[in-house]
Formats: sequence, C-alpha cells, structure tokens
Amino acid sequence: MTPRHLLTTADLDPSTLAGLLDRALELKRHPNRYLRALYERTLLMIFEAPSLRTRLSFETAMTQLHGHAINYYTLHSPWGAGKESIEDLARTVSRYCDAVTARLYDHGDLVRLARAAGVPVVNAMTDEDHPCQILADLLTIREYLGHAHDLRVAYVGDARNNVTYGWLRAAALTRSEITVACPAAEAYRPEARVLDEVRGACARNGGAVRVVHDPREAVAGAGVIYTDSWMSYRVAKEEEAERVAALTPFRVDEALMAAAPPGALFMHCLPAWRGHEVSAGVIDGPRSIVFDQAENRLHAQKALLLDLLGSAGGDDVRPPGGGRPGCQPRT
Repeated sequence: MTPRHLLTTADLDPSTLAGLLDRALELKRHPNRYLRALYERTLLMIFEAPSLRTRLSFETAMTQLHGHAINYYTLHSPWGAGKESIEDLARTVSRYCDAVTARLYDHGDLVRLARAAGVPVVNAMTDEDHPCQILADLLTIREYLGHAHDLRVAYVGDARNNVTYGWLRAAALTRSEITVACPAAEAYRPEARVLDEVRGACARNGGAVRVVHDPREAVAGAGVIYTDSWMSYRVAKEEEAERVAALTPFRVDEALMAAAPPGALFMHCLPAWRGHEVSAGVIDGPRSIVFDQAENRLHAQKALLLDLLGSAGGDDVRPPGGGRPGCQPRT
C-alpha cells in the first residue's frame, strides 16, 4: 500500500484537518488514553537544519505514545556527505522505521525522499512549507476562538518563506482571508507560483489571499496578527543590515497592534528576535499566544502521527514483533 505523506499544507483537506484538530484536542485533554498508541513504533527524525521545537516535540510525542524516536543529523549521513543517493537512504530507513520526519533545506530533496520511501514522510520544515507549524497554529486558534475557519489573518514582514506559504495554503482549507503585508521588493514577496496555486485552491474551496505593502492596512479587521523571523537559517551575515532596513517598517509593535481590533491575537512560530520583527512589549504582552503555539506542536504532531500510522489509541496497539513483514525468502 502506498504510504500517505504530509509534504505541504496543501496535502491536507478540510475534513482531514478538522479531524486532526479534534484528535489533537482529545490528546491534550486526555493524554492517558493514548499511552500505548504507538507501542514499539519508531520515528526517524532527519535534520539538515537546526531545530529546537520540532525535534523536542516529535521526540516527546513518540515517548508519550510509547514509541521511539531517532534523531539523525545529515552531517552524520552518507547522503549528507554526498556518498549516497537520497533514494537509497529512503529505501533503507523504510526497512527499519515506521515513519520519517525530515527538516531539509531543499523541498525537492523531501519530495525525492517521499517518492522512494515505503513509510509515511512528514515535512518537518523545508524552504517550501512548514505544515506541522500550521497545524499547531490552527489548533491554538481553535482553542482561543472556538473554531479554526473563516479567519482573518494578517501576516506581516518577510513573506517569501515557508511559514507564509503554509498559511497561504491554509486559506483554502479554512475558508479564511489571509492578508500578507511585506515590502514591495521581490526578495520579500511571496512567489507568484505560490500565489497562483493558492488562489486557484481558494476559487475552488473558499478563502482569499491578498498581498499589500502597508502593515496597517493588513491588520485592520484581522483577528490574528502573525510574524516570523527576518533572518532565516541561511541569511548571510552581510545581508542582515539590508534586510533590517527593508523590514523595520513592518515590525509588529504596540502601535501596529493598536491598529488591529482590540481582541486580535499575536502569533509567532519562534525563535523570535525582540526588537526586530516584534517588540518585546507585544511578544511578552497579554495578546501574545506564542508559547501556546509552541506547546501545541506536541499535541498536533501526536494527532498527525496517529493518523498516518493508523492507530486509534486505547487497545489498538501493535503487538511486540508486529509491523511490516520482513524480507521474504526466495522460492
């Protein structure tokens, strides 16, 4: 059977998304009901880029579900050293593990990994999308607002990145209006191909996306104000001053939050650089829910792992020695 993967937020559909959020809330409220849900299952976590929340939340999730997680940096891999194809890596680890999460710089590498793998592959962040973050964000919004659809979200700052693209794709899944406020320069705008993809999905399913260059216009009427770091993992040191100059007008500070409705929530996927993309007064203030987002990575990813690995919790666990059949003898 062909495994299911989560490579971009668009791999979800509204029904699957709603089910994942339902189960994540159930897992959060009643964790003891799922203590052996992934008994003897193994998750391989491949990291090319650094990680704090992603690694810890996936590893903790597997531990709490009675499974096991392996942390593997590509620096230690023959593939990372250019001595093995990613297809051979995928075929090999599929013989050992029940699922793979991969944080890779190049989304094309993730696609190749998934095509060759015999087990589910989850995008733990690439340059194209960060679907696990979007799941946690929507779970957090649902907790605060009571729903995760028909939202008005303003994304402010550098918009040519994975979290922006994930949120744009979420517009069609949640029938939401996503307004991006970013500098006009191409380096900070969402790519046209992503906007074309998302607008096509919104035309079919509902939702809308806009790109503007005035942050006050974006936050007016928005229930959620979102920003992200101005410095990705691979921004060169010599580019930092130029980026700060271009993005400073898009800092989320107290004045910008005052232009939003009084009940608007502030979100950030972390890590944050106070004084750059967000002021300390906002991220540490009463409208900030950033650490609820961080916690909900754990609960959302538990739900995702259970969904991909087909376990309902309770007594529905794999017996010792179960799982995929091993190599069959030749006849």
